[in-house]
Amino acid sequence: MDDKTASASFSLDSRSAAATGRDDYERNWRTHVGDEFPLPTFSAATAADFRLRFRAARVDDVAVTTVDGESAAQTADGPVPDTDHIRLWLVHSGAWALGSRRSTVEHTVVAGEFLLRHATGLPHFALPPRTRARCIVLPAALFSLPLAGREVTGHSDAAEVRLLVAHATMVEEVLPELSPAGVRAARDTLVELAVAVAHRGFDDVNTRLAPALAQAAKNLAEQRLADADLSPAMLARELSVSVRTLQRAFAAGGETVTAYIRERRLESARQALSATRLTVSEIAAHWQFADSSHFSRAFKQRYELSPTEYTRQNS
Repeated sequence: MDDKTASASFSLDSRSAAATGRDDYERNWRTHVGDEFPLPTFSAATAADFRLRFRAARVDDVAVTTVDGESAAQTADGPVPDTDHIRLWLVHSGAWALGSRRSTVEHTVVAGEFLLRHATGLPHFALPPRTRARCIVLPAALFSLPLAGREVTGHSDAAEVRLLVAHATMVEEVLPELSPAGVRAARDTLVELAVAVAHRGFDDVNTRLAPALAQAAKNLAEQRLADADLSPAMLARELSVSVRTLQRAFAAGGETVTAYIRERRLESARQALSATRLTVSEIAAHWQFADSSHFSRAFKQRYELSPTEYTRQNS
C-alpha cells in the first residue's frame, strides 16, 4: 500500500438528511476507508431513517469508527464478506447487539463495556436509538495473543482501555496532518494498545505509549480538577502505572503532571471569576489552592493581573 492511500478519514452528520444519509455514508466509506474494510448491508428500515453522526479513520491496516446515532440501525441478511480481523467494540451509551445472523443475538455490549473478538466475517449487528459507540478493526495476524474461539470482555474504564480510547481519539483528530512516519507510529500504537486490552495490561515503560498515556491522564484530570486528592500519584494509580512512568509520559511532551494540573485549575478559576459571583476565597477553595493569598500570587504570575483586577476589567 502506498503512502497516499495508507491513511484517510471522514466525518458525516446525516441527522438533517436521513433520506440520503446511508448513500453518503457508503460513498465516503469506499472513498476514504476502502474495500479492505467491508461495509455492512443495512436493513430497509435503517436505510430509510439514517440519522447519525459518524466518523471514520483508516490508519494503514487499522480502521477506527465512531458512531453517535439518533435512529436505530440494523444490518440486513445477505452474503457475509470473508475477512480476518480483530474487532473491538466499545459502547459509551446504548448497546451493540452482535450475531452471526440478523435474527440471532449472541452477545450484547452494553454501555460502559467492551468486547474484543477475532472475527472471520462481518458480524450482523443492531443498535437501538441514541447509541454512542466505537469500533476498532485490526489485522488478526499481528496479534501475539491468539484469540481464536474466545472473547475478551470488560469495563471500558479499565486503564488499558482508557489509553486506547485516548489514543484513538487523538488519531481521528490529527490523522490528516500526519506524515507517513506519523501514520505508521499511530497505527503501531493502536495495535499495541489493543493487544494490551487483550492481555488486560500493558508495558508501562514503552515510550510509544507516552502520548496516549498522557492524554488519558489529562482526560481523567479534567474530570477531577476540583477534587482535593487530584495528584500525580492519584492519576498514576487510576491508570495502573507508576508515578515515574506517568511523569515520563508528560515529559515527552515538554511538561510535568503537576504543572498541567496547576495550569488547568488556574484557567478554570479564571473562567469562574468571569462567569460566577463567587468570591476570590471561594474560588481558591473550590479549585484546591491552599488559600486566597496563594491563589492570588499564582493567578497574577500567570495572567499579570490579580484576581480582583481581572474581575474589575471583565465585569
